[in-house]
Amino acid sequence: MAKNPNFNEKKTVSNLQTEYGKMPPQAIDLEEAVLGALMLERDAYAMVGEMLKVEVFYKDIHQRIFRAIQKLCVNDEPVDLLTVSEALKQSGELEMVGGYYYLSQLTSRVASAAHIEFHARIIIQKYLQRKLIGICTELQELAYDDATDVSDLIDKAQKSMFDIADGNIKKDTEEIAPIIDEAIKGIQMAASKPDGINGVPSGFIALDEMTAGWQPSDLVIIAARPAMGKTAFVLSMARNMAVVHKQCVAIFSLEMSAVQLVNRLIASETELASEKLKTGRLTDFEWQQLHSRIKALVEAPILVDDTPALSIFELRAKCRRLKQKYGIKVLIIDYLQLMTAGADMRGNREQEVSMISRQLKIIAKELSIPVMALSQLNRGVESRPDKKPMLSDLRESGSIEQDADMVMFIHRPEKYGIETDNEGNSLKGIATIIVAKHRNGAVGEVNLRFRAELTRFENLENSSPFASTSITEEVVTQTFSSKMNDEPMPTLSQGLDSLRGSFDVADNMGEAPF
Repeated sequence: MAKNPNFNEKKTVSNLQTEYGKMPPQAIDLEEAVLGALMLERDAYAMVGEMLKVEVFYKDIHQRIFRAIQKLCVNDEPVDLLTVSEALKQSGELEMVGGYYYLSQLTSRVASAAHIEFHARIIIQKYLQRKLIGICTELQELAYDDATDVSDLIDKAQKSMFDIADGNIKKDTEEIAPIIDEAIKGIQMAASKPDGINGVPSGFIALDEMTAGWQPSDLVIIAARPAMGKTAFVLSMARNMAVVHKQCVAIFSLEMSAVQLVNRLIASETELASEKLKTGRLTDFEWQQLHSRIKALVEAPILVDDTPALSIFELRAKCRRLKQKYGIKVLIIDYLQLMTAGADMRGNREQEVSMISRQLKIIAKELSIPVMALSQLNRGVESRPDKKPMLSDLRESGSIEQDADMVMFIHRPEKYGIETDNEGNSLKGIATIIVAKHRNGAVGEVNLRFRAELTRFENLENSSPFASTSITEEVVTQTFSSKMNDEPMPTLSQGLDSLRGSFDVADNMGEAPF
């Protein structure tokens, strides 16, 4: 019988995959080239040491060799064929990797380290492919298990993907010169504005003077005891930012439904009591007032999501989409303690809240927008005579204080029966905004007026941001349901029939009108 001339021919990876099945993504030849280059040139490790890890190598023997090279570099010892051989000999791994012969073969495969960085990136890509395959396989097995909770599975999937991204997508180190140029441009932009505000204005004059507006990448914590007006405060700011300054604001309401939230905005904007809006018992004049002033909210770049028990990973995914689609400038979360960190973190609430605060800071930095998160305070504030909150009153986690760039408290003395200050001035209707931490600026206190009947905050001066908007301005509030679909916002009253067409904006939101 004639011998098959190709019988002893070494099979290629492609042939093996066709004949026996799929092979994991790998680049053995490039692994050999990288290891050889590391042993040839002294400076080669400096080029790839930051991006390469032991586990990115597919072959076990290559992992052992790289670990030995890594240890030599950490100890500032020379890396070459002899030193690597000796290091492996001392650890008892020399024979495991193929001895002196295999190491010498590695160095003979390359002439220099000219392309080592390019080769290293390909090795990392193959490693990430293998990681993704492993994650998808695990998720597939869990998805077939009827005992697996779907929400937990989604959280796990998102967390796994974010872990891969955070661990492997690195930002390159920059020289200081272009960073200085960017900083100077920011200073020049602030100087060109008459008010000197280079961030997103809150609409509250004294507060903006202290903060210069809400700054990109900042995590702002707004904390207070229950019923102090946390939601009213951020809604007042959201209205000012969206209506007056045309900045796109995304609100994630974990406590109130979207309709409840918008009803409060309507009450504040129209200056009609919430009780009247709930019952619909309005006079003819009040109906006219509602119709005329509601136009200030019809095309406002405000996005609302009322998904309950929102996980931090789901929030991160949604914010990325909103940034890409609508270019959001400010993110508001009401409130932090109602968020979850996924199934893996359940059981230890302090650790869970710590993780949430860290992730919120990451979101702020990644999207380059200010993130404003409401937070509850513990009962310690009520044991003090002046009832003023302190940083130590932040509930459940000290990491909130640590991660935040700014911590603000809302203090209304009249809620505790304190009606006058030490100088005898009336405190009725006065809310003090206490800036207790400001990483990039001054701390202090700002007084605002709180109108309880309208649940809104105003400047103490007559120049209220609510009065600065003409009733002819057109504004739209886009509301996302808990499924983040594109359904139009429900009508809030039969008296808004004439405006029904204005609220059906879902078909026109492919490109944001702002």
